[in-house]
Amino acid sequence: MKTLCILRHAKSSWENAELPDFDRPLNERGRLAAPLMGDIMKTTGFQPDVILSSSAKRARETAALVKEAADFRSDIQFDERIYEASPARLLEIVAAQNENIESILLVGHNPGLEGLLRFLTGESQPMPTAALAVIDLETDRWSELSPASGNLRVLIRPKDFQK
Repeated sequence: MKTLCILRHAKSSWENAELPDFDRPLNERGRLAAPLMGDIMKTTGFQPDVILSSSAKRARETAALVKEAADFRSDIQFDERIYEASPARLLEIVAAQNENIESILLVGHNPGLEGLLRFLTGESQPMPTAALAVIDLETDRWSELSPASGNLRVLIRPKDFQK
C-alpha cells in the first residue's frame, strides 16, 4: 500500500497586483498556516519518502515551512510541471515515481489537487489553502494508480486548528 498526501499551498499575498501569479509569495496568514500543518504532520508521525512541490513561489515557501516544522528528512523536489497542472498531469507525475517510494507529499495548486483527490478517491472535497488530504492507495505500484483506487484517510484544514 502507498500513501499520497496532497497539500495545497498556503494563503498567498495579493499585495502587489502587478506581480505575476507564479511569483506571488505567502501572506502572513499563509506563513502561519504552513508550519501549523507541518506540526500536525509531525504529531501524526507522517514522514514522506519524497516531497514534490510546484516551483511557484507560494508553493516553494509552503513546502519549506512544512518541512522545517515537521522536521522531514527528505529533500524537496521542485517540479515546474505541478504549477497549473491538471489532475491528469499530476497523476502522471505521481505515477512516474520510483516504486520503492512508499509515501509522497505533493504540494501544489487548485483546481488540479481537488481533481486528483476526486479521481483517486471518488470524493469531491474542497481543498482550501494549506489543506492536507491523506490518501491510502490500494496498490504497491505508483504506475498502477486508477480511478477510486484510494481511500481518503483524513482531510485536515488549518481553520480546524486555528483560533
